[in-house]
Amino acid sequence: METGEAADGPGQPDGEGIRFSCASFNQDSTSLALGTPTGYKLFSLTMVENLDCIHESETSDVYIAERLFSSSLVVVVSSAMPQRMNIYHFKKGTEICNYSYPNNILAVKLNRQRLVVCLEESIYIHNIKDMKLLKTLLNTPSNSSGLCALSINHSNSYLSYPGSATIGEIIVYDTNNLNTVTMIPAHDSPLAALTFNASATKLASASERGTVIRVFSIPEGLRLFEFRRGMKRYVNISSLSFSPDGQFLCASSNTETVHIFKLGPSGGDEAATWTAYMGKMFSAASSYFPAHVSGMMSQDRAFATVHLLASGQRNVCTLAMIQKLPRVLVATADGQLFIYNVDPLDGGECMLAHKHRLFNVDDDKVEGGESKSSAVTGPVQTCPSYAATAALPASAPVTATLTGYSEDGGTKKGEVIPEHEFAAGPVCLDDENEFPPINWCRDGTGGGQTRRS
Repeated sequence: METGEAADGPGQPDGEGIRFSCASFNQDSTSLALGTPTGYKLFSLTMVENLDCIHESETSDVYIAERLFSSSLVVVVSSAMPQRMNIYHFKKGTEICNYSYPNNILAVKLNRQRLVVCLEESIYIHNIKDMKLLKTLLNTPSNSSGLCALSINHSNSYLSYPGSATIGEIIVYDTNNLNTVTMIPAHDSPLAALTFNASATKLASASERGTVIRVFSIPEGLRLFEFRRGMKRYVNISSLSFSPDGQFLCASSNTETVHIFKLGPSGGDEAATWTAYMGKMFSAASSYFPAHVSGMMSQDRAFATVHLLASGQRNVCTLAMIQKLPRVLVATADGQLFIYNVDPLDGGECMLAHKHRLFNVDDDKVEGGESKSSAVTGPVQTCPSYAATAALPASAPVTATLTGYSEDGGTKKGEVIPEHEFAAGPVCLDDENEFPPINWCRDGTGGGQTRRS
């Protein structure tokens, strides 16, 4: 499940009432990262009633903040240096590394295998274990918003991005095998939103018109579902997100309504669903009706809806399981987080479970053993930090656990930390062939454009 993101790029002024520059749920929607004019904040999302700020950093004008699952790795880009990406171990308060690129960074996406940096007309794919540049996609269609999506499934690590600046074509790229998988003619208008489901078997998209949301099979690129959020007006879709089980898809926009659509059973059972059956019936008869009528008949209406208190605000939404129940989470640009309950059987209007302020939160309040002070400093660990491990010579055997990447969830309760899912072997960032010095791309040639693997 690839979660959505709302962000202002470098140099873009904040609107009235804007409290943060970007908001991003992590890959499994267990935390929320906010970029603000004074730094960035990370919140834990394990409880409905309690919201914990587990980290706050004073880095000016952050407009990209991305956390890798529940690890201590966070990627930050500031409008003060929009061409540089910084990777931090936030619990130790140390910088792991940084990279510079020839133009402003518009988006950063990451999973356990890859880190992808999106510029307006190029994309850089790194191996996240050692930050080696694996591929540079040059001369991609102009993408001023940095729209792209990376699947969270590292075994099927697919990247999607616009294949055209004028129509809604989607390029699906395999970041493991480094080749283009397919091109999907998804919409007549330019793309506005993209997201994968957790297993990377489905891709949802919306265009700038915002009236129709389509879901395609991956890697085949076949259209599976088509959802209409309305015909009365065009809207700006700000985020799309699948539920963890892939059965639901939520979409938020600049209106006051968040739509939740139900996809039904996955796999081979899809053809047997009532929705698919009726869709085939209407498609067969569509030639007998005017275009706008037949189009409406082949669409599915929202299964459930959320009505926000205000419209016109930037927001980002996600579907998550919190305390074993399905929830819709919406972070709005005025600095609030709304948590709604979803009825997975009957749908309908979602009820507000809790509303949180994302600013002036008591950072010292302990929830689940985490607090601001412990998250920043933490106890002294017996194994070396990621930065210390990275500094070891390439020939030296490294057996220490890479604590910067390991999953932290459950450790406070005495549970075993799951083994990290990176490839085995040492992490060596001191080899200039793998990790050139930071000034290597300041000559204007770009981060790796002359080094293609």
